[in-house]
Amino acid sequence: MSPSGLAILIGAGPNTGTGIARILSHPSHGNLAVALLARRPEALSEVVSSIRKSSPDAVLETFPTDTSQDSLKKAFRDIKTHNSFRDLKLQIAVYSIKHSSKKPFMEETYEEFTDSLETYVGGAFTFAQESLKRFFQDHGDTPLSEGAPKKGTLIFTGTLGALRCSAQFAAYGAGRASVRQLAQTLAREMSEKGVHVVHTIANGPIVDDDGEDQGRGKKMSADAVGKTYLFLHQQNPCLWTHELDMRPACEKF
Repeated sequence: MSPSGLAILIGAGPNTGTGIARILSHPSHGNLAVALLARRPEALSEVVSSIRKSSPDAVLETFPTDTSQDSLKKAFRDIKTHNSFRDLKLQIAVYSIKHSSKKPFMEETYEEFTDSLETYVGGAFTFAQESLKRFFQDHGDTPLSEGAPKKGTLIFTGTLGALRCSAQFAAYGAGRASVRQLAQTLAREMSEKGVHVVHTIANGPIVDDDGEDQGRGKKMSADAVGKTYLFLHQQNPCLWTHELDMRPACEKF
């Protein structure tokens, strides 16, 4: 079965990213071709190998990149011209970067603090802008009010740090909260134009497994996260979820 469209995922790691890509690419679920972005080529290869065990025909291509502006823009150009994605329209883009920083505040330096923000928040800015450009290129710019269909879904995977943080997490909290606010302003600006913008809060461990801990509600399944993201993407304009709190049943809050 030929893919019905394209998904772009940055943060294609061994747990959350693998589950999201597996579900989005599986013919019985999303049936999308998936462009996988991450810093390390070896990690990307491992993700592809893991997914092909259950979905050998999945259309997956890897693009090593960090979150710097030049690198991300190059990745989007390479995706646009890749033979595997020819004639496919972008349907969903997911920013799922793991980036943490813990240090006593009085030991933090201005350079380290701002570098953390540039890496995570700057990356979210560039990824969002490049994704939106591609949505409008692929689907046009006619708004929903004039009868145009949904153009796509942009999802940011956040954490509880976007809402509140513990001591020594100044840079981490500032970055997570900033991306949450970025998602909020984009939702307010882009929804009427047909782009569904979502910010999720992953509160608790996510593992690429469906074992005992998942069954007892102690950990989240990466595939369950992927199914949730697909569900969000499939929502019609009559009801769009903007923010979603995700946690295993036994996680305290």
